Amino acid sequence: MRDGSDRLDDAARAAWLAYVGGCKQDEIAAQMGISRQAAQRLVAHAMAMGLVKVRIDHPVAHCMMLSRGLRSRFGLSDCTVVPTLQSDTATSLAVSHAAGDLLESWLVADEPCIIGLGTGRTLRAAVEHLPRIPAVDHRIVSLTGNISPDGSTAYYNVLFTIADRVDSRTYPLPLPVIAASPEERSALLNQKTLAMTRRLSLDTDVRFVGIGPIHETAPLVMDGFITPDDGRRLATRGAVGEILGFVFDRDGKLVDDEINSRVTSAPLSAVPEVPTIAAAQGVGKQPAIRAALTGRLITGLVTDERTAEALLSD
Repeated sequence: MRDGSDRLDDAARAAWLAYVGGCKQDEIAAQMGISRQAAQRLVAHAMAMGLVKVRIDHPVAHCMMLSRGLRSRFGLSDCTVVPTLQSDTATSLAVSHAAGDLLESWLVADEPCIIGLGTGRTLRAAVEHLPRIPAVDHRIVSLTGNISPDGSTAYYNVLFTIADRVDSRTYPLPLPVIAASPEERSALLNQKTLAMTRRLSLDTDVRFVGIGPIHETAPLVMDGFITPDDGRRLATRGAVGEILGFVFDRDGKLVDDEINSRVTSAPLSAVPEVPTIAAAQGVGKQPAIRAALTGRLITGLVTDERTAEALLSD
């Protein structure tokens, strides 16, 4: 019986024949002694496992112009702008792939480093885009809690996903993103078993984070970390976005609300000392992204053309 590694090897071989050898599916099938349908499934499996990379050796001029504009206006050290596609779902996937490529560049670096990861839909998709990477000298630490309010694993956690693709030491934060009270937060964070994770989260060489909006149906609300009433109250206090669970206003300043005193994540500060790269796009996130840029909460951004144009329009 062939195991999973055998199937992955077959998938890699089929993909190589398709994309490097230029073979059609019936030719792949003939060379590998399998059916045409099996060849098709193997190539699809190679794509799903991140074994196939598409590289365009010519920058899209408009994206490059927007990237330069965002760097100049907001003092960014890193900025990647991808083309806007036919749907928001497709565009979000393109942004996640670009973020995954940037994360991969850190994972394959020769110099050992500590990589901090936030959470969210875009970051999880970015990690799912990664190929298998041996990165035994690197350490990967969660910047946010990995536990949902009901005690289950947070669906959009990133650390457990990356552990399936990257051979590296990983350090989870087995806590809810937002504790029930400031006192509970203090008690949770003072556990001795979390000392290493907390120390690493403060010593990261690079951070990858998501940006979420704040309203009644915001991700923090939908995922159960705050209530709809919390979302409405925060909005009335000027909140427009969140990073790592910390809620901020249009100027990128933390909102004076008890929610921020309950966040268990690594601290969020203006003008971070290490590269802090956000992956975010879409009309609904534009106020939050603009606020994060205005407050210098991030040093890098991965987004799409339409979002970039909106950010530069004011």
